[in-house]
Amino acid sequence: MRVLVVTAVAAEADSVAAGVTDRVALAGGYTLMRTPAADVLAGGVGPAAAAAAAATALTTHPYDLVVCAGIGGGFAPHAPIGSLVVSDAIVAADLGAETPAGYLPVDELGFGRTVHRPPAELAARMAEALDAAYAPVLTVSTVTGTAARAAELTARHPRAAAEAMEGFGVAEAAAAHGVPVVEIRAVSNAVGPRDRAAWRIGEALDALRHAFQQLAPVLQESP
Repeated sequence: MRVLVVTAVAAEADSVAAGVTDRVALAGGYTLMRTPAADVLAGGVGPAAAAAAAATALTTHPYDLVVCAGIGGGFAPHAPIGSLVVSDAIVAADLGAETPAGYLPVDELGFGRTVHRPPAELAARMAEALDAAYAPVLTVSTVTGTAARAAELTARHPRAAAEAMEGFGVAEAAAAHGVPVVEIRAVSNAVGPRDRAAWRIGEALDALRHAFQQLAPVLQESP
């Protein structure tokens, strides 16, 4: 199975690639890192940048699976710091409209979709292999930094285990090319009041590196 892994930043891509230095230049200034298990691409922060990067790679090479991966915030009690989350849904959590009656997602407005579903059997097998939470991962354009916002997201998505900024963009690109997608997040901080001192980015990057070492046999299987 040929796999494309899209991260936001180089530190995440380096963790996934685990020191591999075989690099291929793509159009648009992107660089693929080639590993035996996957091609790894740091695509930029946010859904738009991630979608553009993923689409560039998908236009250049054929893939059987796209994985959006990186660190992210975890929703208590589903995903404590240092844990892993594998998506059973990739959800655009703030793509919609505020109304006097509350928030309406874009699909309820009749303008598209807000959820992508990973291939259930494969994603569940990944979660089991990693001893990870298997739950929705939210994509947000503004990272949650208050208790009120965290409570709002939890009320709308009670099963959500993590939030990050790229998954839905990567999923949109994958869907446009007819390729299945899954999201994997290593939790660096709790979703809620912004507290940089409590973040454990190094620990989360280590968890991400270990996760892809464990997943290598799964990712090398035939599609």
